[in-house]
Amino acid sequence: MARSRCNGKILCLCLLPCVMVSHLLVYIMVSIFVAFSYSPPLPQLPLHFIATGASTNSGALASHPVRPFWKLKLEDGALWNRLQHILDREHNPILRGNGTRSKGQSHDTIHLQEMGKTGACKQDSAWASHMPDFNTLPDQMKDFVLSMHCRHYAILVDQPNLCSGQESTTPFLLMAIKSQVGNFENRQAIRETWGRSGWMQGDSGGRRWLVRTVFLLARQDTETGPHPDLSALLKLESSTHKDILLWDFKDTFYNLTLKDVLFWDWLSKHCSHVHFIFKGDDDVFVRTKALLDYFNNVGVQKMHGNKMKARDDFVVGDVIANAWPIRQPDTKYYIPESFYKGTYPAYAGGGGVVYTGALALRLQEVSRWVSLFPIDDVYLGMCLHRLGVSPTHHSGFLTFDLPEDLRQKPCAYHNVLLVHKRTPKEMLTLWKELQVPPQEC
Repeated sequence: MARSRCNGKILCLCLLPCVMVSHLLVYIMVSIFVAFSYSPPLPQLPLHFIATGASTNSGALASHPVRPFWKLKLEDGALWNRLQHILDREHNPILRGNGTRSKGQSHDTIHLQEMGKTGACKQDSAWASHMPDFNTLPDQMKDFVLSMHCRHYAILVDQPNLCSGQESTTPFLLMAIKSQVGNFENRQAIRETWGRSGWMQGDSGGRRWLVRTVFLLARQDTETGPHPDLSALLKLESSTHKDILLWDFKDTFYNLTLKDVLFWDWLSKHCSHVHFIFKGDDDVFVRTKALLDYFNNVGVQKMHGNKMKARDDFVVGDVIANAWPIRQPDTKYYIPESFYKGTYPAYAGGGGVVYTGALALRLQEVSRWVSLFPIDDVYLGMCLHRLGVSPTHHSGFLTFDLPEDLRQKPCAYHNVLLVHKRTPKEMLTLWKELQVPPQEC
């Protein structure tokens, strides 16, 4: 009997490690299964995420993507990620220092860059073959994919002397407004109100600053339907105001990114010493004088040796962070999963954003190594991310407008720098109301 008990204890001691190991293996297998099967829940629409830093006094920055710039993980099946992966590898300073090159560089990168340098850039189906659902995509998305290698277009109307002009002084603030050929009323309302060119003081008085305005246009898209011939009117407008830039590409929503890229190129040649740039749409209203006061109150200069220079990392607006692409094909901002995977980097809403001229020159450089993306404000965020720059959120940039019950009350605009949207008539009315000294609010 004693021998039987002894044998039982020995058997238990022998089986115990086996049982423990089997439990460990089961735990490991379950953990691996959970890790591979887990995917974070998608946020509910609307996709509007506001970053921290709700006022100019907070000094807080928008949340910055935690992944490093030189991310070598390739998102399979997404065209933009695939092309950008090649560019990121090619311009990785660590890999370049070691003489390492991406195997796909010689074909894909050269094809992407060299075709875009041709004077008359034509559509190319090379990238479409990488999107299995290409034939089912909306026409606007198809057109973008077929032309996304093109980023050099002829300028049809130029203003090379806009920043030298009669005053022969570099503008303190350049207002770069995205417009369309037919939006004459919007442009004229802006010229008569918040986008008036000339010397201007802030609301608090003090020094006068030179402000210039330029409108960014492309040719009318005849494929979207018949349009009246407005070329004669546009020529008269340009000769009268000398503030029109017109490029030879179709003016569509997905081509707004081209206006950024081509504007940065133009700026580097003709207005490289400008201090600040406001880039926005032609249906916003800007309190320009309050914006000048904001520049005076925020530190936007730093020492370079013995000289003070404008910061090359200053950008402010209505910052949206942790946003996902919208996958509904019938929406304006539709991005198919076959084109792009992942979240968007932090970006400032495209209705209006402000950055220094020094940063614009850096954006012009880095944009050459960032594949074009159909949504212009997201593309700006992608370029900023690769520069390691985080946009600052300012609660005065109301790209989603004031609450409806406050829109007709001048006092509600006391802390506003920008509101979106406003018609030309509303711009003129609001401008007149804001010229009157405010009563007690």
